[in-house]
Amino acid sequence: MLVPVLLVAVAIAVPALTGWDVGARSDDRGLAPTHGYWDPKLGPGTLPALAVAVAGWRLAGRAERLPWRTLLLTSYAVGLAWLLSLALVDGPSGLTRVLGNPYEYLETARAITDVPAMLDEFVDRIPYAHPDNWVTHVAGHPPAALLFFVALDRIGLGGDLAAALVVTAVAASVAPAVLVALRALRAERAARRAAPFLVLAPAAVFLAVSADAVFTAVAAWGLAALALGATRTGLPARVGWSVLAGLLLGSCVLLSYGLPLLGLLAVAVLVVARSWLPLPVAAATALMLVLGFAGYGFALWEALPVLRERYWDGIASERPAAYWLWGNLAALTVAAGPAVGAGLTRLRPRLTSVSSEEDRTVRWLAGAAVLTVLAANLSLMSKGEVERIWLPFVPWLLIACALLPGHWRRVALGVQLVTALLVQHLLYTSW
Repeated sequence: MLVPVLLVAVAIAVPALTGWDVGARSDDRGLAPTHGYWDPKLGPGTLPALAVAVAGWRLAGRAERLPWRTLLLTSYAVGLAWLLSLALVDGPSGLTRVLGNPYEYLETARAITDVPAMLDEFVDRIPYAHPDNWVTHVAGHPPAALLFFVALDRIGLGGDLAAALVVTAVAASVAPAVLVALRALRAERAARRAAPFLVLAPAAVFLAVSADAVFTAVAAWGLAALALGATRTGLPARVGWSVLAGLLLGSCVLLSYGLPLLGLLAVAVLVVARSWLPLPVAAATALMLVLGFAGYGFALWEALPVLRERYWDGIASERPAAYWLWGNLAALTVAAGPAVGAGLTRLRPRLTSVSSEEDRTVRWLAGAAVLTVLAANLSLMSKGEVERIWLPFVPWLLIACALLPGHWRRVALGVQLVTALLVQHLLYTSW
């Protein structure tokens, strides 16, 4: 865990000591590699967050003994309490300030009255040069992200607090989704060992307050459905789960331009399952979804080059790759926690040990997540986009913590909890 901590420390120290402007924020308050700045505080959520942390650490060992359904329900409930308590360290605004920001989705979503017209003009309104260009986050994502909040607004959940609670409730389902995927891939014991790290990750600081939490949940359930499609008995069940996987993973492609990289994780799921049956079904379903959006005017392949131009027209042009190629990994560490480094050191099997089938499953999935992060980083489309964009990949990195020896898992979980509490109480995270 020392290496990730040193990476974050160096990423903070280098700009501060050298005066190097790495463009973390558009103002001069930024604490690179995060998108936040120093803001030590205590708040209404402090005591609840401490209580959840202590209870979670003390009860973590029971994850290996609880009945499976109880484990899933407990994971969801504890995860939801962790998300809410951390957010409320900033008071009620800790839940609402991000989604209510005019650069986010909600304000635009409330103004949408004609969805087909919005889709038809979506690509045209991405460039800065357009007189009515989309705000930052709307322009930076395919339209399904905006449509999620349009749907919330249409059903009466378009207020800042209501939408924030929906996002938080969705975010709490990420850990159970990953557990379901691991169990479907015959790695239940590994899932139980990984559960505390998935539920109590520092990523909760960012999940409770950003639309990327929705992307993370859709991705996790899409991969879980793919795992079920690859391992269920009976053709109807396998096809049904594969169709659902295609819908969810296809939605990911329409939620974030970076999520086609989930294909690496999807391949890892199928390799571990030793079944390629879901591939044509899921791929065809996802393609139909993408083509359906194209029929209404939004063609993904037309939007991406336009987005790239806007990206380089903005602050990204002021963010040096010489810093962000490794600063991004430090930002990822802030969200994932130092334990991710300890877990990833276990991906390479030791010559003197015999790997179980479950350990190989974890290595395949976590290894695919590492490749996904590296691909995103090398694309240079993620320079300084910082903590929240890595959230869909964080759970699949954290499952590597299941490979740690038992006594180290307890220590590593404690470090994770302390990290989350420090990040929330010392930083204004912007998310």
